[in-house]
Amino acid sequence: MPYLSTTKEKHTLIALYIQPKGSKNKFCGIHGEEMKLAITAPPVGGKANKGVVQFLAKFLGVPKSAVSLKRGKQSRHKQLVVVGMSCDEVREKIENRITR
Repeated sequence: MPYLSTTKEKHTLIALYIQPKGSKNKFCGIHGEEMKLAITAPPVGGKANKGVVQFLAKFLGVPKSAVSLKRGKQSRHKQLVVVGMSCDEVREKIENRITR
């Protein structure tokens, strides 16, 4: 999938399109080359960024310290790095949630 890639350090890079102030935190499907993620947090004071990191860490079952924002601090288009999971593991978890 185009929204997932591997960094040179062998970490997983996830390209996300963020919809802040959503009704609930959820994956919404593919949006161009990114995975669309609705987040309940508003886009002020870094709350949406913090919400994205917290949601992804909980969803993937990794510590919050394993998920970091690489690009897109003030944009809806974000790239996050996940340490300790392969692209295939992340893809399987996300796509299983979307197809439910």
